[in-house]
Amino acid sequence: MIWLAGGIVLAASAAAIAFLKRRYVAVQVRGTSMTPALRDGDRVLVRRCRLDRVGPGDVVVVAMPSPSPDGDPPWLVKRVVAVPGDPVPHARFPNLPVIDRVVPPGRLVLLSDDPAAGYDSRRVGYFAGETLLGVVVRTVPSPAAGNRQ
Repeated sequence: MIWLAGGIVLAASAAAIAFLKRRYVAVQVRGTSMTPALRDGDRVLVRRCRLDRVGPGDVVVVAMPSPSPDGDPPWLVKRVVAVPGDPVPHARFPNLPVIDRVVPPGRLVLLSDDPAAGYDSRRVGYFAGETLLGVVVRTVPSPAAGNRQ
């Protein structure tokens, strides 16, 4: 009887791990575009989600819009400024189409915390919603980051 209970616990544990792997993923931050909130080498826990679960102020992970020939990481970590249906912030993003009064369906406006180091909507315009991996739910600072407040 004990072996049966142990097997049930093992199966339940395996199912829980499989669920968590489908729901969450860890991504390592590369570069300084999200400094000071995130630093190069930090790891973030990302909850996979759809575009309709994202809002302004969220930090998200999206796929690089196009493959980088110089070996840049495949993921970008950015802060959401506007989601579909929100007014387009033309003052901050003059390269976004003036004819758009609201962010089009399936698109995001994203911003780096460090404007000087950012590959974001100021440079590339809208990001496609299908490139969204998910929302950052927790940060695990790198050992090199030391104690920060």
